[in-house]
Amino acid sequence: MHELLKRLASVDLSAIAANVGPRLLGALLILLIGAWLAARLANFIQRALRRAKVDDTLGGFLRNLVYGVLVVVLVAMALAALGVSPAPMVAALGTAGLAIGLALQGSLSNLAWGVLLIMFRPFRVGDYVTAGSIEGTVESINLMHTLLVLPDNREAIVPNAKVGSDAILNFNRRGTRRIDLKIGVSWRDDLTQAMATLQQLLADEPLLLAEPAPSVWVDGIAGQTVTLLLRGWAKSDDTSAAQTALLCAVKRRIDVGELSLPTSAHEVSVVQGAVKGGTGT
Repeated sequence: MHELLKRLASVDLSAIAANVGPRLLGALLILLIGAWLAARLANFIQRALRRAKVDDTLGGFLRNLVYGVLVVVLVAMALAALGVSPAPMVAALGTAGLAIGLALQGSLSNLAWGVLLIMFRPFRVGDYVTAGSIEGTVESINLMHTLLVLPDNREAIVPNAKVGSDAILNFNRRGTRRIDLKIGVSWRDDLTQAMATLQQLLADEPLLLAEPAPSVWVDGIAGQTVTLLLRGWAKSDDTSAAQTALLCAVKRRIDVGELSLPTSAHEVSVVQGAVKGGTGT
């Protein structure tokens, strides 16, 4: 103990302070000034992304990412100013990053897909889509998951990795949708007249678009039924209303006798005095 005290007394603290002090001061200045500049630069990038109409979620994520990278660089520069090699720290960060990446593989996949979904925009908030085999209205797109509201008002939180790895159907992206209705009429009806009646019905429906022009086609003939296909285009938001209006109009045509529904024929035959009945098609 006495020997240790003698050695400490022989140490020239002033020389150590003169040698280490400037380095320590330089490292602190690097950290303080660098952190201020890093924050200014990160905020500038975020404002630039906002002016470029980049999504705020993605802009905030990129801002924090840039700031974090700059802070790591500043720490390495401060260590170098102190005379400490930053190589061990970089190696430790790399090892820690690898371990964290393996542990959070699923979360990182969701994060990566979230960035891609926000950047490339296969759908937007308010679109009605099928994403990850789930159909609903997009309420929000986050970095980790996408929130869908189902038609019955349930919420579905779909991981972005599931959304991005499956086919995405967007029902609103084009602004219009095609309506296909199959109407069966009796084979006894005048086919030309029936098609003309339905064509006029399509022309009179205000929710259908004039272009592409609505049309009527023969879809098939089976037994007593001739199946006609009504095809028209409507705005995406008007699809259900237009389909309902068309079906109601077809019903009115049936009520006034302009169209008739197919019915099965009932055959009756008498064999050796016994009555036998059957249903024909």
